[in-house]
Amino acid sequence: MTTQQQQRTTRPMTGEEYVESIRDGREVFLGGEKVGDVTTHPAFRNSVRMTARLYDALHDPDRQAVLTAPTDTGSSGFTHPFFRTPRSSADLYADRAAIAEWARMTYGWMGRSPDYKAAFLGTLGANADFYSPFADNARRWYQESQEKVLYWNHAIINPPVDRDRDPDEVRDVFMHVEEERDDGLIVSGAKVVATGSAITNYNFIAHYGLPIKKREFALVCTVPMGAPGMKLICRNSYAANVDATTGPFDYPLSSRFDENDTIFVLDRVKIPWENVFIYGDADKASTFFPGSGFLHRFTFHGVTRLAVKLDFLAGLLLKGVEATGTKDFRGIQTRVGEVIGWRNLFWALSEAMCAKPDAWIDGAVLPHLDFGLAYRWFMTVGYPRIREIILQDLGSALIYLPSSAKDFASDEVRPYLDKYVRGSNGMDAVERVKLMKLIWDSVGSEFGGRHELYERNYSGNHEGVRAEMLFAAQQSGTAEEMKGFAEQCMAEYDLDGWRVPDLYNPGATLLNGR
Repeated sequence: MTTQQQQRTTRPMTGEEYVESIRDGREVFLGGEKVGDVTTHPAFRNSVRMTARLYDALHDPDRQAVLTAPTDTGSSGFTHPFFRTPRSSADLYADRAAIAEWARMTYGWMGRSPDYKAAFLGTLGANADFYSPFADNARRWYQESQEKVLYWNHAIINPPVDRDRDPDEVRDVFMHVEEERDDGLIVSGAKVVATGSAITNYNFIAHYGLPIKKREFALVCTVPMGAPGMKLICRNSYAANVDATTGPFDYPLSSRFDENDTIFVLDRVKIPWENVFIYGDADKASTFFPGSGFLHRFTFHGVTRLAVKLDFLAGLLLKGVEATGTKDFRGIQTRVGEVIGWRNLFWALSEAMCAKPDAWIDGAVLPHLDFGLAYRWFMTVGYPRIREIILQDLGSALIYLPSSAKDFASDEVRPYLDKYVRGSNGMDAVERVKLMKLIWDSVGSEFGGRHELYERNYSGNHEGVRAEMLFAAQQSGTAEEMKGFAEQCMAEYDLDGWRVPDLYNPGATLLNGR
């Protein structure tokens, strides 16, 4: 390390610097129109401000002990811990604490917060050689993203088109290289689903799914969101709908946590060589997902964030059954206990991923993969079940509500609301309506329904997340160990009876009268 490196001081972006960094002329389309500025448009502005809160928290002295750690890039600055290479169980616990602290600031509802993609970026230092001959690119992005805490997202899934064909055969849709030039690659095609990408700094492009075979499809790279030719075509905006019709009292989550999902299109976008991680190596591009370390780390981030979210949902359910006067009903108690059990399961998996890290490269460690894979499966069952319990046990309470906060301003309507829409256990009408609308936004609104779909498919398709537990067990040798355990039992007997000396076969004579 040189003296110049030792003297270099770095720090993450502040909230306002983050906001300014995404005013770059990016091409985002919503409702048939091009969005002029995502930082001020109703579809994005509150999500941008919630993200700015996260960046500002990195500079808050009261939060820095949990949210920051010294960089390991040679600078004298600080960063979010998850952007660094962990080298011990203690490092992973520190990472988890920081992930959970940020997640609590969004109540678990922003799955694509800036630390999400640190699941990949934090691997680039220890695993740079995986990307050879582009290893220097990996090292440079490891340094820059860590020191600035850059906001990356990804698009790694092919669109749901012609899935009965090999990816290489769907050239008219799937992302591929059209030209190789001295200054980079010209890339066209689409990816899905670029959740939250409209408010990020960079997008990461890779491949997950059936193996690819042709060189032009074997690309792993990054692209700045303002790159000429990049287009984001957005789904309906829950936040913009709230802004146009009502307000946060009626939709407190939709109005500020809407991570818009987009159709991610590159139309002859130039990817400079310095932004390439893999190109032309079909085997490496196809095995990026397990080979990079990303799989271990994104499941670690995901289970921690989900556990925080379930803290929130469990709290809402506890308050909801108090408001309806059913908290002491035996059946209600059993199902509230079930929700808490799911919550405890995901916290336990997160804990175990820290406590039993997988050894990796040159002293680096990864969160334990088996427990991360278990989370990927259980979330596809657990989250829909929790949502079902809330809908089932709160029932009509979620729709026995006035249309809007404006109803409380009506002199004619307000007395009826105060009398007939109050809650149980001393809860007044305003507080009950506020609670039930929050719960409805969590599980019943379009935002809430989208979140069930999100959690079901967050880690991949429902069959893939199950099959990959088998493949991981086969690769690690665990499958053979389990088969061997069963074979150990089978080896103790055959058609003639027991084959071990300490067990009696039927009809055997007892020795010494015993």
